[in-house]
Amino acid sequence: MPHAFAASLLFPPHARRAVRVLLLVVLPMMQLPASAAERAQPSARIVVQTDDVTRFFSVLDASGGKPSAEDLQRGYLDTGTDALRSFTDSRIGSMERLARTIQDKPALFARARTCAAALPAIRARVADALDRLGTLLPSARFPPVTVLVGRGNSGGVTTKDGVVIGLEALCNADWMQPDVGDRFVHLIAHEYVHVQQPGASVDVMQPTLLYQTLLEGGAEYVGELISGQPANAHLHRWTQGRECALERAFVQDSAGTDLSEWLYNGPGDEARRGDLGYWVGYRIARDYVSRAPDRTRAIATLLDVRPDTAASVFEASGWKPACTAVNGVEKQLP
Repeated sequence: MPHAFAASLLFPPHARRAVRVLLLVVLPMMQLPASAAERAQPSARIVVQTDDVTRFFSVLDASGGKPSAEDLQRGYLDTGTDALRSFTDSRIGSMERLARTIQDKPALFARARTCAAALPAIRARVADALDRLGTLLPSARFPPVTVLVGRGNSGGVTTKDGVVIGLEALCNADWMQPDVGDRFVHLIAHEYVHVQQPGASVDVMQPTLLYQTLLEGGAEYVGELISGQPANAHLHRWTQGRECALERAFVQDSAGTDLSEWLYNGPGDEARRGDLGYWVGYRIARDYVSRAPDRTRAIATLLDVRPDTAASVFEASGWKPACTAVNGVEKQLP
C-alpha cells in the first residue's frame, strides 16, 4: 500500500522486552547500480531497526501496562527513530491517542510480543525474496526497515525513511494470512515493491481509482513473484465465483476518484471484503506483464506507472472483466 499495510525487510518485529535494542538483519543484496547509499551493492547489508519496539515495551512494563501520554512521549517518541516520528505524524497521531489505545485494547499489545518467535524463519524467507527482487528489477533500492509499535491502524507503510512496519497491527491481522510468518513475509515484499514505485512516494490530488489500483496491483503482483504470494491472498479466495460482478463494477468506477469501495477501506466482512482494488489491480498487472514481449521491461514500466500513463498501461494489459452482459444477462467468459 503506498502506503499502508499490508511490511519490512524483515520482519518482524519483535516485540519482546528481551529483544535487543537494535536487531541487525544481514541480508546479502544483489549487485545493483551504485549511487545512492540505499542502493544495494555487493557488500551492502540491510538494517532492520527494532529499537523502537524495545523502547515501547520498556515504557509499557515500567508503567504497569498503563503508560501516560507523557511516559510515551519521554520514553518512546523523544528517543525514537526518525521513522517513528514520521509514523506518529501520519498514523499514530499523538502519544495521547496511543495511550488511549493501550488502555482500551491491552490484548492488542499483549499479542504483539508473540510475533518475535517467528523472526528466524521469516528472516531467511525475506532474504530470498529480496534477492529475487534484485534479479527482477536491477535498479531496485533497498532502504532500511523500521519495526515499531503503533496504535493498531497500520501494518506497513513506505516513507522517506524506508519501510515501516506496525508490529501490533500486522501481528493481529489474521484475516490477511493465518500464518504469522506468511503474513510478515508477503506484506514486507509488497511494501518493498512500493519503494520501487515513484508514484507511491508522491501525493496525487484525487487520483483515479484506475491509477491507484495499478499502484497497488503492481505491488501485489511483483510481491507474489518474489515471495510466493500476494500480500492479500485472502482476496483471491473470497472472490472465487464473484469475479463477474466485481470486475464489471470496477470498470464502471475506474475513471472516478472515489476509492472508498475498493481501496483502504479495512478488512470488510464475508458480505464484501475490503481492499478489493488490490485483487483487481493484481489481475491487471499480471495480464500486462504476460502480454509483454520483454518481461523485465514490462515490470519496470508497470512499477513506473503515473497518473498520465495509467490508461495506456491498462489498455496494453488487454484486461477485461471475466464476463460480459448479453441481453441483460451476465455471461462468464472462458
